[in-house]
Amino acid sequence: MAVVGQRHTRQMMAFHGNGVSQHAILAAATTVPYYTPVVPTQEVQPDRPIGYGAFGVVWSVTDPRDGKRVALKKMPNVFQNLISAKRVYRELKMLSHFKHDNVLLALDILQPPQIDFFQEIYVITELMQSDLHKIIVSPQPLTSDHVKVFLYQIMRGLKYLHSARVLHRDIKPGNLLVNSNCVLKICDFGLARIDEPDDNRHMTQEVVTQYYRAPEILMGTKHYGSAIDIWSVGCIFAELLGRRILFQAQSPIQQLDLITDLLGTPSLSDMKTACEGAKAHVLRGGTKSPSMAALYTLSNQATHEAVHLLCRMLVMDPDKRITATDVLAHPYLDEGRLRYHSCMCKCCHNTPGGRQYTSDFEPICPNPFSYTFEDELTSLHKVKDKLYKFIHEQQSHTRIPLCINPSSVAFKSFANSTVAQHSELPPSPHQWE
Repeated sequence: MAVVGQRHTRQMMAFHGNGVSQHAILAAATTVPYYTPVVPTQEVQPDRPIGYGAFGVVWSVTDPRDGKRVALKKMPNVFQNLISAKRVYRELKMLSHFKHDNVLLALDILQPPQIDFFQEIYVITELMQSDLHKIIVSPQPLTSDHVKVFLYQIMRGLKYLHSARVLHRDIKPGNLLVNSNCVLKICDFGLARIDEPDDNRHMTQEVVTQYYRAPEILMGTKHYGSAIDIWSVGCIFAELLGRRILFQAQSPIQQLDLITDLLGTPSLSDMKTACEGAKAHVLRGGTKSPSMAALYTLSNQATHEAVHLLCRMLVMDPDKRITATDVLAHPYLDEGRLRYHSCMCKCCHNTPGGRQYTSDFEPICPNPFSYTFEDELTSLHKVKDKLYKFIHEQQSHTRIPLCINPSSVAFKSFANSTVAQHSELPPSPHQWE
């Protein structure tokens, strides 16, 4: 069994297909007796790119085993450095660990070629029709029910992740996938990591797209927790209500200024983890009074309950910011919970006697994500070996393995598709003096 591991044909492992479509990027990785690729009854859609970011490229493709459309994420140049390799390994471990309806899961990981040719990784996930960014900027009307059911699902997934001791660190509308039934899933764990209990351990500030970056990160904190994800969701909540980005700045410093324009000048205790340069910048701006009442002008959906919840999420001091569990207990989300569990979720079921509701509407992760596997990842060689073995361990013995089809019409375009260039990425955090 073999798949493509490099872009150059001389390094590609041969694939075997039983009359596989020359148009399909995915094919059976080996000849299987009596196996015939499923031909969809409707017109076959062409394989095409649907998104890319700093760490991967995502295509919409057809799974030849059942004819369903799926998302195929290509992670190129995995082993260019130790940090990148460990990040990919961590992301794959998380995708395989999580089991939640509002968190995107890995359906399959393509088998790697011989370890000498192992440079790229291909992950298959469920295909979602859209994301929250596309919905917000579209002319499609968003009712109060839409906002509540979207926010409920975001927080339901986030509560699960935080209970697993995982910080997402890049919550933004583009990372919240939505299907045609308004079911939402959190995706892209490229920047995710486990919560660090030791306050003295420094954590990177190169996280979170700028518009959704929490003030403690903007002010140069060396350590942070799950509250940074809550801030991001608060910004998205306001964006759903107003159909515009709440804090849309050109630079990290301007981003901080816009936040203090709304929240007012923070106290020194609110800035207890900020670096001295950030504190000095904020204090030089003079005393600003809070203007939270401006949130009522977002739209006519910005009710008292909505603004009350927003004010609990958009708090300067992360220790005073509301938690995911408490957000879900807020009365604003009661209708979102009811709508989701009445007709959208998979955890409740219709019976002849009526709707059978689950005993736990917002479950936590039963087994916190463990970080100990990274202790052994001290070199690129070790990461490559561990990752190679991990992918083989994930292979299902009940499904036919897949590979990349180098004979497909779209293969050249797929092979040449690249991640975002540095100029396309958001600005790095400001380096305070």
